[in-house]
Amino acid sequence: MRKRIKPKKGQESVWDYPRPPRLEPVKKHLKVIWKGRVLAETNAGYRVLETSHPPVYYFPPTAIQMDKLEKVVRQSSFCEFKGMANYWQTREGQEVLAWSYPEPTAAFHSIQDYLAFYPSRVEACYVDGELAVAQEGDFYGGWITKDIVGPFKGGLGTWGW
Repeated sequence: MRKRIKPKKGQESVWDYPRPPRLEPVKKHLKVIWKGRVLAETNAGYRVLETSHPPVYYFPPTAIQMDKLEKVVRQSSFCEFKGMANYWQTREGQEVLAWSYPEPTAAFHSIQDYLAFYPSRVEACYVDGELAVAQEGDFYGGWITKDIVGPFKGGLGTWGW
């Protein structure tokens, strides 16, 4: 593992995030752009914070252009902390862009049916107007902004961290 980056004033280190992960409400303006249009936008999202991972942001379904998405019928996964996940694809190109938890565990009940978007699979993701960078590896779906420091799990050679 690479050495933990010491956060500067106003920054958070992902190595200070808990395990098991923590869920917290977010009042920051969150936005997802896909094909040149706003696909999701909210000031009432949530973020999941877990050791070594950039935050994952969840959007309420009412803040998403749900008519552009459909649930993937034959794809799901299990998270030991949040439960069984469903995946969401575009109606037109069938690209998987997001996931959700229809029946999350009690600790994550607040994000029931909320969607989290992969920043690497959409045109852009913003946190308070700042363009977020996708977490390497595309497995965890974290959003990296200037106020988050790593190193981050997800890239090649980081699975054993």
